[in-house]
Amino acid sequence: MNKIESIAVAGFALSLLFHMTRTEVCPPSCNCKSLGEMKGLHVDCSSRKLTELPALPVSTKRLYLHNNSLTSVPPGALDSLRSLEEVRIFDNPWNCDCHILYLKLWLEDISAPSLENTRCASPAPVRMKPLRQLTGNELGVCKRLLPIKCLEFFWRDLILIAGAIIALILVAWALKFSKKLVCQINLSLYDSKGRLLGRHTSKNHKIL
Repeated sequence: MNKIESIAVAGFALSLLFHMTRTEVCPPSCNCKSLGEMKGLHVDCSSRKLTELPALPVSTKRLYLHNNSLTSVPPGALDSLRSLEEVRIFDNPWNCDCHILYLKLWLEDISAPSLENTRCASPAPVRMKPLRQLTGNELGVCKRLLPIKCLEFFWRDLILIAGAIIALILVAWALKFSKKLVCQINLSLYDSKGRLLGRHTSKNHKIL
């Protein structure tokens, strides 16, 4: 392994270590306990007057966020908690507008009991209603956000398709160029052999 490869490996190891350390640090506002080696963490963030979701360790297995001042959860904020088995998020003033949809869908996949115990605090028409019972009609504002999201997906897909087309064109051009180059090389070799053969034949004629 040369010097450059050693530096690259060391840099990768340091970045990986930094990432693991950063994602496994217990939030200052929470209390974390190990459930045993390779069994994950018990992260208790309850009754801490939290208004925002803290950065949580990816090895969180039990998560307590109840009795805080949380109103919403940013989309994707909980996706990294793949080892989670228990979550408590009740007794928070959840604002059940369109932005609560991520939390609702996430709880449907992760914890049905928590979904049942989580209630809306606002807006007024859905106050004290369980998050599980929230219907699409009550999240009507989401329909107004849909065209924007669709437009984002359209441009993303358009860029991906354009990139694929450009890549195919480049590959086709490279293949065509390589075939042309091979033909030129073969012609050069054939011409060289022909000339050598001609010279050899004329020499034989002279000898005769």
